[in-house]
Amino acid sequence: MRASDSPYTMDWFAISIRWLALMGAVVSLVIGDSLFTWPALFILALALWNIGLTILAGVNRRLKFHRQISLGIDIFAAIGFFVSSGGFANPAFWIGVIPLLSSALYFELRGTLITVSILVLAQSLYTFQIGSEVSLLFLIIASTVNIGLAIVFGILGMRVANHIRQFRQGQTDIQEKKHRLQNERLRAIYNLTSTLTATLNYQRVLDSALDLSLSAMNTDPDADPDDNLVSAVLLFNQKQQLEVGSARRLTPADHRVTLTGTDGVIAKAMDEGEPVLVTEIRNDPELSRIVALHSCAQAYCFPLRSGFNVYGILLFGHPKRGYFTNERREILDFLARQAVIAIQNARLYQDLVEERDRMIEYQEEARKKLARDLHDGPTQSVSAIAMRVNMAQRMLTKDVKAAGDELVRIEDLARRTTKEIRHMLFTLRPLVLESQGLIAAVQSMAEKMRETYGQEVLVQIDERSLQDMEVGKQGVIFYIVEEAVNNARKHARAGHIWVRMRLLEHQIALLEIQDDGVGFDIEMVNKAYDKRGSLGMINLRERTELVNGLLNIQSTPGKGTIVQVFVPLTEEAADRLHHGQRAR
Repeated sequence: MRASDSPYTMDWFAISIRWLALMGAVVSLVIGDSLFTWPALFILALALWNIGLTILAGVNRRLKFHRQISLGIDIFAAIGFFVSSGGFANPAFWIGVIPLLSSALYFELRGTLITVSILVLAQSLYTFQIGSEVSLLFLIIASTVNIGLAIVFGILGMRVANHIRQFRQGQTDIQEKKHRLQNERLRAIYNLTSTLTATLNYQRVLDSALDLSLSAMNTDPDADPDDNLVSAVLLFNQKQQLEVGSARRLTPADHRVTLTGTDGVIAKAMDEGEPVLVTEIRNDPELSRIVALHSCAQAYCFPLRSGFNVYGILLFGHPKRGYFTNERREILDFLARQAVIAIQNARLYQDLVEERDRMIEYQEEARKKLARDLHDGPTQSVSAIAMRVNMAQRMLTKDVKAAGDELVRIEDLARRTTKEIRHMLFTLRPLVLESQGLIAAVQSMAEKMRETYGQEVLVQIDERSLQDMEVGKQGVIFYIVEEAVNNARKHARAGHIWVRMRLLEHQIALLEIQDDGVGFDIEMVNKAYDKRGSLGMINLRERTELVNGLLNIQSTPGKGTIVQVFVPLTEEAADRLHHGQRAR
């Protein structure tokens, strides 16, 4: 047997017509009171055969040489009934129409002509053999009618067959079109994936995401892209506002729009982390600000989110209601998720580039700072030592006692210069930090501050706050402390500087550097900070970011300064810390 992917249409036609003919034959037998005669067994056999064909068609199967066998059984049953029932004398003699209909459906005009020839020959031979009273004229008329029916059925069979072929061809074309569309979409998805993974350029990633999304949503591969589709990528800027990163068919004014993302559909998509389809765009408090969306009947908003990182939204709009079908939304969801990965990679790469530039700036600033410190400190001291040695040499010939006193002062200056140089070397690379840890390094720095500059630094660090802290993070904290203490020493004119560190709840440590100096106006300093030569506060912020912490500076003129750094000790603590900061 053979199976087909779709039902055999001609089989169902033949089965249905055969049932109708069999019902007509039964009625004819009942009228002629011949239903319970043995020739009726041919009708019963044909009915049983049709039941078998119905079952085969129902399970979508066929016999080998199915059409030939089916037609042969119809011809055999028709001739057998005709012969056994007395020929034209039986009211159901017209049962011969069944094989004519079968041949018309299966073999069209050619088949009906062959079938009618067999039937006419059999009827003629039987009539002449039994010497029936049927006249030759009646036989000729009956044969002519059979041939006429055969021709009519053959022509109708040809038309039905052509219609079915056209229908099948149409279905085939539709399937091919669907397959072509699927191939186009798969190709678009492949191109999107290839394009997004092949570049780390942020803007190119955004542009590719919009262009390839438009291509993937085109339902007709032979048609031009849909010019009515509005699309945009909105990303959060440093002020946590959504601005247009890339767009298609937005107005110039729309490109300048900034949204807060805290209300309406955008907020819902951000909070739930799932795409949202909206139809009432003009009533949305944020989307209504985008003029290009006013002509759209639907908008589809997909959040660009990965874990706790929210980059923005992918926004689509179309004037046609019902444009965003389930199929199109599934495609957009897939493409948007790929875009999120690409944006995340591009952002990470951009962060690496910025981090590299910051490291270069750190190194350059460290060289400049070392040069300034050497110029202001040891270089001046060495120059003074050279001048005083020269002076002591001249004094030896005039006043030996005065020369000795000068040598004592030169020795004291040389010792202080040595301490300054050692302090500089310590801040460049505190070996005690690597060997004994953060507490020992900060205490050693406090002692050197006291010995070198006479600056009082008091250290109170709880060891519990360092139990779960990595060595690398301790190194960054040391440089935060060193930067804050140096800023207080140079600018605050503080009598005392306190360095405290303790463990807060939920795996968060608090580092505080406080002084009793002159303080400053934070707002005024921040406004003019880009014109200042110092990078102290910038260094504090950037080093705080390295430990994934939060920086808080409190200062009032005349009342000193407090620098607070909240340091998360685990990833969960970092998420809570920054999530709480965004909430505030």
